[in-house]
Amino acid sequence: MLDTLDTMTSHQNTQTMKPATAAKKLGVYLEATPAEFQEGVVSRSELAELQANPPAWLQELREKGPHPRPVVANKLGVSIAGLARGGITEPLTTEQIDAIKQELPEWLKKERATQSEVRKETVRIKERDAERARRRQQGA
Repeated sequence: MLDTLDTMTSHQNTQTMKPATAAKKLGVYLEATPAEFQEGVVSRSELAELQANPPAWLQELREKGPHPRPVVANKLGVSIAGLARGGITEPLTTEQIDAIKQELPEWLKKERATQSEVRKETVRIKERDAERARRRQQGA
């Protein structure tokens, strides 16, 4: 019985993910990755290796883009919805993102202010909830 258990644990199934999931975890735009990446599957160990020792193509994508919307939004300091409100629906390169930052269009100023308010409100709610929890514990 013990031999069977040892065999079962040593032959665990390798978990794999679709290229879209791996690209999302790597923070890159899937359509900009090499064809072999897009057409294959990625194991958890391969993903860990890509994260620990990114190949040249991954380093370049992370540095220059094109970047997926979540990365673009983060680099601009706005939400994904804010990007859409600003008319940005496509992936952008680092150069394009830098140009928008330089221009500092009105929509970007507005969305950054909105994002700042959302963050403040999130902190306020977290502090309020922590205070309520503290009071409940003192009363119990």
